[in-house]
Amino acid sequence: MKKLFQLIFLTCFFIKNANSQVTFVVKIIDNTSQVPIQNAEISVSSKIRTEKKKSDKNGVVSFALTSNEKISYKISKESYFTETGEINMEAIDIKDYPYVLLVSMNQKTKNLSPVNVYAPGMPRIVYQSKEMSVSDFEFLENDELLLLLYPKTLKKGSELAVFKNGNVQKSFKLPENPIELIHDFKGNPQVVCEKGVYGIHRTENELGISNIEKNYFLKYVLPIVDTSFSKYYFSNFNKNYPAFDYKTFDKYDSSYSVITEIKDDLMMELYRSEIKWVDVRVKLWAKNLELETGIDKEIWVGANYFTQSIYYKELYAPMFKKNDTVFVFDYYKELLFSFDLQGKKVDSVSINHHQNPKENGWKRKLIQDKTTGRIFAFFEKDGICSLKEIDTKTGKLVTTTNLKHKYIDKIAVKANIAYYIYRPFESAQKKYLYQVDL
Repeated sequence: MKKLFQLIFLTCFFIKNANSQVTFVVKIIDNTSQVPIQNAEISVSSKIRTEKKKSDKNGVVSFALTSNEKISYKISKESYFTETGEINMEAIDIKDYPYVLLVSMNQKTKNLSPVNVYAPGMPRIVYQSKEMSVSDFEFLENDELLLLLYPKTLKKGSELAVFKNGNVQKSFKLPENPIELIHDFKGNPQVVCEKGVYGIHRTENELGISNIEKNYFLKYVLPIVDTSFSKYYFSNFNKNYPAFDYKTFDKYDSSYSVITEIKDDLMMELYRSEIKWVDVRVKLWAKNLELETGIDKEIWVGANYFTQSIYYKELYAPMFKKNDTVFVFDYYKELLFSFDLQGKKVDSVSINHHQNPKENGWKRKLIQDKTTGRIFAFFEKDGICSLKEIDTKTGKLVTTTNLKHKYIDKIAVKANIAYYIYRPFESAQKKYLYQVDL
């Protein structure tokens, strides 16, 4: 490799004195900009000594040498290529004095990985296949995705796959027919099947599943929303009852406390009054159950009859933890409550994005980005889907991202990127997984 510096003899000096000493001067500059390089380290060595100095703001450094020395030098500077060389002082004729060594140093170049820049709102395909459709997905660690795939129907030939950087890393067949992928309060993914629930275990080299007793999972694990240092936040939600409580459990003293009650007053009134319209046999049945269990007969009738009508809707009032605050969206009081990590109410603000769902397309769905903590409301009107961020300080909608594709399937958000499943209407294309920046 050719030397990356050049020696230029300029007007300077070697001043001889009575002891045959000379002053050796070096000037260092950047080869591209020709600007002096400050604080470059210069090491000069001979048989009798080694001396190190740093260049000044003008890129200059000087050494006191003898006229008969043979020296080697080394010049180094962070982000520059090191320069080395040798000089025989005896070979320099006295008539050539004064003399200077000018060194031009070249900067090191670093090859950066290419950065893809996408237009805002433009979707990108994450996973596509001619053989397999995406039914569901969950996030794993290390930027991996867990995909639930199937060839034609979910009940035949479905499999789980770990996907990253455009490739399937691991995959295997499921022991029974799957329904969906979910995650628990710790973010661990599970696959819910017709008969059981299976936990997903991902190690560096393997992907495996373990059976979880379904009733145990639904009763003791799924109700837990989130955790803090000492608290579990959970609910006693029942899809067949128009009221429930959010509670905390302290794992240190095993104490329970109620954070807040969620109740749809109008729905509860209709629910309990359903007993007025049933026949005598149903009333007797409900009365006998009341005597056996202590649960009001109105509740037994409401749970078994009113919940089957077109007027009943399951409650929707999600809870999210963000940093040191717990948020509860109580759509029946039209308030966004905030609590500290001990479950004590801090504040509340009005919310109205859920009003007039026929006009604005509100779909009773909130999504939290677990990486950033941002909370989005999902809307769909005439097939056009959008995510609108909620400002938790004001309760207002602050940003809107409209998705290009219509009538999408499952959507989730991670690290300010929305992931969703989509297949064009009446198309032979398999269901693909897409992503779009928010």
